[in-house]
Amino acid sequence: MKTHLIFLPLLVQILLNLPIVSSAQNPLIQTKYTADPAPMVYNDTVFLYTTHDEDDAQGFKMLDWLLYSSTDMVNWTDHGIVATLKDFKWATRDNGAWAQQCIERNGKFYMYCPLHGQGIGVLVADTPYGPFKDPINKPLVWQKEHWDDIDPTVFIDDDGQAYMYWGNPNVYYVKLNEDMISYSGDIVKLENKPEHYQEGPWVYKRNGHYYMAFASTCCPEGIGYAMSDSPTGPWITKGHIMKPTHRSRGNHPGIIDYRGNSYVFGLSYELMHLETFKHHERRSSMAAKMHYNTDGTIQEVPYWAETILEQIEPFNPYRRVEAETMAWGYGLKTEKMPDGRICLTNIDNNESLCLRGVDFKKGAREFSVMAACNVDGGYIELRLGSTTGKLIGTLPVTRSGAMDRYKLMSCLIKGTEGVHDLYLCFKSNSQKDNLFFLDYWEFK
Repeated sequence: MKTHLIFLPLLVQILLNLPIVSSAQNPLIQTKYTADPAPMVYNDTVFLYTTHDEDDAQGFKMLDWLLYSSTDMVNWTDHGIVATLKDFKWATRDNGAWAQQCIERNGKFYMYCPLHGQGIGVLVADTPYGPFKDPINKPLVWQKEHWDDIDPTVFIDDDGQAYMYWGNPNVYYVKLNEDMISYSGDIVKLENKPEHYQEGPWVYKRNGHYYMAFASTCCPEGIGYAMSDSPTGPWITKGHIMKPTHRSRGNHPGIIDYRGNSYVFGLSYELMHLETFKHHERRSSMAAKMHYNTDGTIQEVPYWAETILEQIEPFNPYRRVEAETMAWGYGLKTEKMPDGRICLTNIDNNESLCLRGVDFKKGAREFSVMAACNVDGGYIELRLGSTTGKLIGTLPVTRSGAMDRYKLMSCLIKGTEGVHDLYLCFKSNSQKDNLFFLDYWEFK
């Protein structure tokens, strides 16, 4: 049994097996602690780059950057680690992979990464998935006289000029060159930073207005914002997108428009609180719909747990679906295998994962999964609506030999017509821990 589950109150364990309800927002990712969400829309997909708080973190223990993607805002696919501190050969610290942002320009993808205490570096890739490489082999900016160089945000204005902003507790910016890996002119410090500004700026333009969202003065920490008629200011503070509450010790905004909706991303400690209310820096990415007034100002968003994140399109099960795709999967883990594939791991008896809003249309007849297994007695129950909902099929997961040997296993199913939340419930007759590794699954 996983050690963290030993300490869960019985009530929480019961709650973990209840169906997902739409009355409150859950952390987007449950298999890892993810912080500083930086969303990017590309090819009609949301790519969510995050930092990574290690499971044993007390303070900030951050070694790499992660990537997730979604087209419906509730089911997210884990693409694993996209960059680490080791990608910067000039870096000497073994901790400090803080809040990053990735942006596309001319078919290239540029990730701006602070290395706490050593400035801000830049990586480049040909796809949003990487691999990302350091094109300049040095910091893009590093003001060695202080430690303000964190939390970069980058946007490209309508005239093609790109800007990078960053800083705690001050705000700085530079004009990036078209190559996106160098800048012209001096580093500019804002003389009049937005009121309540602390860190984590997110700058963008919408309908002729320039916006700077930011983590407001800690603690507690909400999300404030300012507006301007120019990318260089002056910035006029307008208020809070999300007010500080006793539940919001930390925050870090990311804002996008996607398929006719606006979304704000940020942080909570709700996932950690399933285990403990003793404070550690183990944060989780959140998102909520956001609305603008006719004058461009932003309507206040309630605290994450009081919002509803709606699915914006049904999930298609009639294709290869990576097993690390889910809306909820507390207790499970994902891991990159030696052969490069990312698999669902740490699967114990009576754990489950959920996919929201799966559209079976007229009904499926077969379920297949690519799995590796070296124990007997494991199986997957396929249920609709909840972990105790309608049983549509049971798939025994048989031995495949060594744990790195995968084989395709299938079972017949029935009764799947329409749109349902799908639960994969993991069971065992003889083994409680580490039942099998799952690579992908598919319905036919």
